[in-house]
Amino acid sequence: MRIAHIAPLAEAVPPKLYGGTERVIWWLTEALVDQGHDVTLFAAGDSVTSARLVPCAPTGLRLSGINDHLASLLAMLDRVLVRADDFDILHFHIDFLHFPTFRHMTGKCLTTLHGRQDFPDFWPAYRTFPEMNLVSISDNQRLPIAHANFVSTVHHGMPRNLIPFGEGAGDYLAFIGRISPEKRPDRAIEIARRAGMKLKIAAKVDRADTAYFEERIKPLLDDPAVEFIGEIGDAEKPDFLGNARALLFPIDWPEPFGLVMIEAMAAGTPVIAWRNGSTPEVIEHGRSGFLVESIDEAVAAVDAAASLSRRLVRTAFEERFTADRMARDYVALYQALGADTRGALFGDSMTVAA
Repeated sequence: MRIAHIAPLAEAVPPKLYGGTERVIWWLTEALVDQGHDVTLFAAGDSVTSARLVPCAPTGLRLSGINDHLASLLAMLDRVLVRADDFDILHFHIDFLHFPTFRHMTGKCLTTLHGRQDFPDFWPAYRTFPEMNLVSISDNQRLPIAHANFVSTVHHGMPRNLIPFGEGAGDYLAFIGRISPEKRPDRAIEIARRAGMKLKIAAKVDRADTAYFEERIKPLLDDPAVEFIGEIGDAEKPDFLGNARALLFPIDWPEPFGLVMIEAMAAGTPVIAWRNGSTPEVIEHGRSGFLVESIDEAVAAVDAAASLSRRLVRTAFEERFTADRMARDYVALYQALGADTRGALFGDSMTVAA
């Protein structure tokens, strides 16, 4: 199939540091190329891909210091529109910005929603453009807009060998992601302290979260048992995750997916996650980690994590969350989409999630 992927321009594909959406797009496009498809990627110019790259900004905009990405995204959409007839499928990863421009060709358009959908600010787009075919990355993600035209849930997947198995030799707890109120690094620090274990925090601080970091988190870092590493990239993740006893994922928001959970599972590292958002769809309680609802439960899970088989945690990843599986699920959707050129897709929602 001739497939176009339209990526956000905030980061390169793959991202240099933080950037879950761009990382997933990279894994998906590479897997589709490996499976023999003709893939074109519309993305930042410093992207690295086996697909055909159409550079739509010189570099990722965030690290370039460009804060308003709208103009660049509109220019990219014009390039996609001009070339739309070159592709069987247009797969968008930019929320709903393309809806007005591409509603007349919805039969070849698919949109994966990567972010949270519980803000009413976004809902008018789904009511106004009900014909646009949507994919959720967890069943939980779609609940606030259950009326929207979801055709499937496709859980994320990553390359099987990207993060190798680790023995957990470092005997510390890991936290990775963003320093923000919804990620609850304060919970992670309290859990580690009460469990009597070292905590390593690998996280970035967005400009919007600077005040939260300075006022709420930075004072908690004045503890020899807490090590703040800062933002890390793919090269550092295998050691960081593979040497941890467990990953703490104490979120306080409806997490759409939570990529770091499957990254930890790939390393054989159990995940201790708050039962919120997508976590019950990703974590098999007592096999790949533990689902908790309180600090007390999380502290107990730290001890229990030591008794889990890290090999079985790795197996849980291999069974459900590889990039090959993700690509096959999307190809099934592309084929179904192509079978209905009118865009009235599937009738009832289809499920191809892991």
